[in-house]
Amino acid sequence: MKAYVFPGQGAQFPGMAKDLYDSSEEAKQLLESANEILGFRITDIMFNGTDEELKQTKVTQPAIFLHSVVLAKISNNFQPDMVAGHSLGEFSALVASGVLSFEDGLKLVSQRALAMQKACEINPSTMAAILGLEDEVVEKICDDIDEVVVAANYNCPGQLVISGSHKGIELACEAAKAAGAKRALPLPVGGAFHSPLMEPAREELEKAIDSTVFSQGVCPIYQNVTAKASTDLNEIKENLKIQLTAPVRWTQSVQAMVADGATHFIESGPGKVLQGLVKKIHREAEVDSI
Repeated sequence: MKAYVFPGQGAQFPGMAKDLYDSSEEAKQLLESANEILGFRITDIMFNGTDEELKQTKVTQPAIFLHSVVLAKISNNFQPDMVAGHSLGEFSALVASGVLSFEDGLKLVSQRALAMQKACEINPSTMAAILGLEDEVVEKICDDIDEVVVAANYNCPGQLVISGSHKGIELACEAAKAAGAKRALPLPVGGAFHSPLMEPAREELEKAIDSTVFSQGVCPIYQNVTAKASTDLNEIKENLKIQLTAPVRWTQSVQAMVADGATHFIESGPGKVLQGLVKKIHREAEVDSI
């Protein structure tokens, strides 16, 4: 069975989607319509912008979403048995599988990016990657710290990203190193994504999700919050609302997809980050990109 997976923030690069725009009329039309929907020419930044310009939250998230969705839309053999997306990628997966329209998905991603930016300004905070420790050990370290610090991204065995206040992250990194972590790396991000500090953004996004039309998709989606197959639209909406303040259970999602019959994982989007994670989670999986 084929599982299509969609990347999250961090996969962007200068020149992204330019080849799609130049080689496909359908891609060109979708990207031009995105410029109109967003009210600025995001394609100019995607094709010609610097790393710094692409790192702006209002640009990064829509840019990765667009590259991922356009790839799936123009693919001749996009026939998923199941889909999943890492954080932001969940929105790409919902559009590619027909749950959300292209326009609605892009609007939600844009609103999400701006809401997250605001939340970062309200609660200055950060994230760090902890490498080489069991998940349970990292969870215990977070629980024992008297600051906001939580497990945020279960990326693969031995790689867990934590999220929280600057002080909380600093203390957790020290404790992780003392516990034998290979590395405890603060990440160059603007805030504590997938933590309680994103509550202002969650509230804002909840309203936008409630006013958006969701339709029955072509296959189940394995969502970050539950790591289980969902086809029920109310369930999908509720999970999407919680996503910003809950952890991304990527390891568990891939394991669930494999248990349900996935043998071939195909990444749709810039980069190959998810292919690497899938191989670390399930060595026998076949991985490639569109």
